Amino acid sequence: MNLHALRLFHVIASSGSVTRASEQLNISQPAITAQVKKFEKELGLNLLKPQGRGIALTEAGEKLAAHATRLFAVEQQIEQLVLDYQSGAKGAIRLAATYLPANFLLPAWIAGFKQKYEQVEMSITTTNSAGAMKLLLNMEADMAVFGGAAEEWEDSIQMEQLFEDELWFVVSPLHPYAGRKIGLEEMVKQPFVMREEGSSTRERLFSLCRTYNLPAPRVALQFNGLHEAITSVVAGYGASFVSSLVVRDYVERGALCRVDVEGIRLRNTIGVCTRRKEPLSAAADHFIQMIRQSPYVQTPV
Repeated sequence: MNLHALRLFHVIASSGSVTRASEQLNISQPAITAQVKKFEKELGLNLLKPQGRGIALTEAGEKLAAHATRLFAVEQQIEQLVLDYQSGAKGAIRLAATYLPANFLLPAWIAGFKQKYEQVEMSITTTNSAGAMKLLLNMEADMAVFGGAAEEWEDSIQMEQLFEDELWFVVSPLHPYAGRKIGLEEMVKQPFVMREEGSSTRERLFSLCRTYNLPAPRVALQFNGLHEAITSVVAGYGASFVSSLVVRDYVERGALCRVDVEGIRLRNTIGVCTRRKEPLSAAADHFIQMIRQSPYVQTPV
């Protein structure tokens, strides 16, 4: 079926005359009339009939006009859908995130994004660094937000640093090292409360010990979440090595104390990883643009 001719017929039917159709389409009346007559011949049906000085629809024309109205309404919906996805007003974003950004950054970022792009669907998988990288490489996530970036990346992955925060040694206020300045060798003799293997912060601590030729610290308690690990230290057991974003409030209200370890000033990278040379959807690109404008990114901790 000639859809162009069907569209001409549809405009005639909806406007009520060839003259008005000609004005709307900016096509001459003779050209429209000729194409509609050719269309009728192709169909083997009379769609229009004379009525006074104008025209009217035949019974077949009325039936076809009803279907054409629905067809071109769906076409408009499709065009709008495409525009929405192209503009980022609609779409889906699959996020993988390590525990630090998932708990302390993403909730505010996502809330701000959804206020502007309500129809964009978002799914978030919280895991450790190794798990987030695996999801990204397996194309099960569109981007991965890391707190404590790994030292090496696959060639197919590109990483954009958003900002940095500090890594702190923290203990309970009742701990003998609370508020003191001590050496790293003494610090790592303490029992540590840490996240599971695969946690980037845990790997940073172990790497720090290897750099200074010190024995690896004893991880006396291991949790899969940040909150559980910090709560145990607040309760009075052991020490932890953690992002300042996680424990800054605890320290300010006196629930935890920093330990000043001589010569150790480590920074923690907060970054977003995507697959290299693979364009992001418009929605995902809008999300990255938004988090670049967040207060943390504009004013690093």
